[in-house]
Amino acid sequence: DVHGFGSGFAHPLHGLDHILVMVAVGLWAAQLGGRARWLVPASFVGVMVLGGTLAMAGLRVPFTEEGILLSVLVLGILVAVAARFPLAASMAIVGIFAFLHGHSHGTEMPANAIGYMYGAGFALATLLLHASGIGMAYAAQSVRLPVVRWAGAAITVAGICLWAF
Repeated sequence: DVHGFGSGFAHPLHGLDHILVMVAVGLWAAQLGGRARWLVPASFVGVMVLGGTLAMAGLRVPFTEEGILLSVLVLGILVAVAARFPLAASMAIVGIFAFLHGHSHGTEMPANAIGYMYGAGFALATLLLHASGIGMAYAAQSVRLPVVRWAGAAITVAGICLWAF
């Protein structure tokens, strides 16, 4: 059985850490506004693909899983406090975590996967999770409550739980 686009698309939807981070990236991108709405998620996906490609080529990076767990905490906090950094810094922050996510998933890719098809599915699912975060942020604007910041706090709490268990 060969794993292709469908397997790659499904893979990120099976990990709570991945879902939380991807939604957080979208929420934060929406909070940042302007060009960050698309550049922050695009930089995540681009660097994630790079990390996955380098992992498939044999590059090993220590503490990848710890970095991924840290990404849940940090991105949750950034959303919860509505942190604002220059665009390049925001892209760099998500890029560091994207590299770790991509590397981890590149090492976990099934041996019988068609790399580029699996990666394309994985990248599309990631973009859709980013878009869901952006969509949630825009939907929350109609409510006069800090719903996006609360979502960031919930992601942070989930990150703490992932660390603990």
